[in-house]
This record gives sequence, structure tokens and C-alpha cells, in this order.
Amino acid sequence: MGAVCVLALSACGSGGSGGTAAPADPAAPERTPRATASPRATVPQGPPGVRPRKGEVRPIARTGDLPPVISSIPTTRKVVFLTIDDGWEQDPGFVRQVRDERIPITVFAMRDAVEAKGTPDQAGGTARYVGAGKWGYFRQLRDAGAAIENHTLTHPNLRLLGRAAQRREICGSAQLIKKEIGTRPALFRPPFGNYNTDTLRAAKSCGVRAVLLWTATVQPGGKIAYQVPDKRLRPGDILLLHFRPNLARDFRILVKKIKRRGYALGNLQAYLDAADPR
Repeated sequence: MGAVCVLALSACGSGGSGGTAAPADPAAPERTPRATASPRATVPQGPPGVRPRKGEVRPIARTGDLPPVISSIPTTRKVVFLTIDDGWEQDPGFVRQVRDERIPITVFAMRDAVEAKGTPDQAGGTARYVGAGKWGYFRQLRDAGAAIENHTLTHPNLRLLGRAAQRREICGSAQLIKKEIGTRPALFRPPFGNYNTDTLRAAKSCGVRAVLLWTATVQPGGKIAYQVPDKRLRPGDILLLHFRPNLARDFRILVKKIKRRGYALGNLQAYLDAADPR
């Protein structure tokens, strides 16, 4: 809104017995040198995901100077965006999947979940990796190309708080993410999707560029719960997942389902730049 290590394999010469090599036989046919194994393919650099074409994205409407509240990206291209909230379940298999398949995701991290303070989200089954990597896990996701954004410190219903308390939640999270991840988050997702004008004012004072909501949620098993009557994906949809048990399995099912329906996975930050170039 821990650094990933790349292991390089180097060829080692076969060890000899330590004696003096016998002289070459001048009558022996000349040997063709063995072909050197080609190096492993270089992982493509830069942010993953589909990026917008020139003129593809319509501008996002703004009201005054407050951050816009965005539920979907204004495009007719068959592209959707994956976002993941909280941070309880920190499955290393999910990081490998995001990194190796170069899947674009935007993470909205919540401090108490990342640091395993309180009751974890076990809606997807029995948790195995609650707080396993703490902020190091999210640095791995960052290194895999994920953007780490703001989801408050403690996940309160912001509508029940005054502006000062909301600001402590939002700014406190922004400062922590800057410290742990290295970049200050520009996007904010209010817990439960609940916000008011005080939220937008507090978010602006904390450096938030936009408030991100969603158009569909992803349930255990990779099932998409739509918020539209026709129950189907639409261009520009923002999907909401959570760091729950079996996320790697459910995420694999979800990505295959999206691609079967002819949709690409978009780079949310690039699309926001096109829709709201401030």
C-alpha cells in the first residue's frame, strides 16, 4: 500500500590423486572441448504483473484533497488485482509461489497479526505458521516483488474512534512498516472496510495516497465471493484474501481460476499511477 537468497551453482573440477599427469599421446585424436553448461535463466527484473497500456485507464474521481476511496480500477481490460490482508499465517510455500511464478500481490500488513499478538485467523483450517517469520517474512515478500502497505496496528473499527486515535493507528503502522520494510506505505486499507471522513483526514496526514477497498473476497478453497448480482469477475476488480491456513493451496486454485476465465493479473501500483498520477 529476510532477504531472498539466490543460490548459484558453480562447476568444480574433479579431484585427482595428487601425482604428476602423464604426457599426452601425440598419436591420439584431438578431443573436442566439452560444452559448458549454460547458466540458469535470469529471473526477470522489475515489478511483476500486467502493466497498463497508454490511455487504457480512466482517471479516478477525487473529492477535494482527501485520498480517494477505490474499490476497483477503471479499465475495460480483463485484468484483476490481488490483495492480501493481516499477516497471521506466514507459510514459506506462499513466498516461493509468489516469487517463482512472479505473481503480483499487494499486502496490507497489520502489526498485531504480523507479530502474532492476539488470536489468529484460522478460518481456513488449523494454523501452522502463525507469526513464524514476523517482519522477516514480509521482507521476503517485498523481495519477491510484493508491495507492503498499511492495515493499522491493531485492526480496530475506525468508525468507533476519534480522529486522533485513528491517526495513531494509521501513522503508527506507517512508521513501523517504514522501519521494518524500508519504504513508507502509500496505500491504506481500513479494517472491515469501515471508514469515515476522520479516517480520510487522518490517512492524508500520515502520507496515504489512496484508501483501497475491494469488489470480491476469496474464501477458503479459493472460492470467490462476489459483491455483484451476476457473480462474475469484472475488469478492474480488486480481490481480497487473508493470510489464513492453506493460503498457498487456495492461492494456487485462485490463480488458475482467474486465468481460465481469461483474466490477467495486474500490477496495482502501475494501474494506480495511470488512474491517479498525483
